[in-house]
Amino acid sequence: MAAVSDRLPAFPWDKLEPYKKTAAAHPDGIVDLSVGTPVDPVPPLIRRALIEAADSPGYPTVWGTVALRDAITGWVRGRLGASAAEHRNVLPVVGSKELVAWLPTQLGLGAGDKVAYPRLAYPTYEVGARLCGAEAVVYDDPTELDPAGVKLLWLNSPSNPTGKVLAKEDLVRIVAWAREHGILLFSDECYLELGWEAEPVSVLHDEVCGGSYEGIVAVHSLSKRSNLAGYRAAFVAGDADVLGELLEIRKHGGMMTPAPVQAATVAALGDDHHVEEQRERYAARRTALRAALEAHGFRVEHSEASLYLWVTRDEPCWETVAHLADLGILVAPGDFYGEAGARFVRVAFTATDERVEAAVKRLG
Repeated sequence: MAAVSDRLPAFPWDKLEPYKKTAAAHPDGIVDLSVGTPVDPVPPLIRRALIEAADSPGYPTVWGTVALRDAITGWVRGRLGASAAEHRNVLPVVGSKELVAWLPTQLGLGAGDKVAYPRLAYPTYEVGARLCGAEAVVYDDPTELDPAGVKLLWLNSPSNPTGKVLAKEDLVRIVAWAREHGILLFSDECYLELGWEAEPVSVLHDEVCGGSYEGIVAVHSLSKRSNLAGYRAAFVAGDADVLGELLEIRKHGGMMTPAPVQAATVAALGDDHHVEEQRERYAARRTALRAALEAHGFRVEHSEASLYLWVTRDEPCWETVAHLADLGILVAPGDFYGEAGARFVRVAFTATDERVEAAVKRLG
């Protein structure tokens, strides 16, 4: 057991514990803006769907119900602009983090293979490479990589942590490059519904991929758009051959989305109203926090989408973490996401309105 865990980096969030204690000692309590976990209620129509499907004594299928596949393909066509999507182009997964972490292993990658991801990135891309013994490589522009040995290329737009959005022309260029070199491209698009100053585009959009999903897969989650982080509801869409292989592997592994969650996902994907309501909540929190941070001397970079503000005071990130902890505010240090983030912190705006108001007051 130790041999596997020894491949992995230290769990970064453990390093925040002393600062969390400092922030929690504030007379008015902690404002935790470190982990981007939803705090608002699960929409009633989704809860009703979950409850109505609660009497599910049998095993669910890995591929999901026909109703679920209909819901996913309909959403992928309508929201992502992937007009040719069919059932064979979709696959539900048990939360997107599980998929990211275990994808290289399920693809059969190992020693001698390379997994590439952005220089500033969600740490689980690296974890997935390490778990299977592949080499993790970072990039600023993937088309500048040496393609030799690169078997899996991760995109992340909108980005976690920076909120940066890749333009459609960049996606077209990167997809063409990956196909030219026979590199499988997975695009983590979990924040696609949360564009603020840019309109995120999927790699599956007809104008990006040319209507063909060969060599490309998009990853989507309902955690952020629908407040379903606790449900572990997510799916992948794209290359039918890749998803067919993953389906067979996941059948053997018992990686099944629970039947009540499948029903809840159908309800969530069939309703846009709750998504707009949640966007409005986040937009207001984002506006308030951004103004307060800038008035406090921070500079915001990128942050045109997602649930985070990527900010700096041009000092080492842990100094910023300590400064804000003294104000009772906990944020994530930028070096959690790579060495390039060493002078930034990530500020989530997933706290309640009351806690955001408290943070604004303290920053003032």
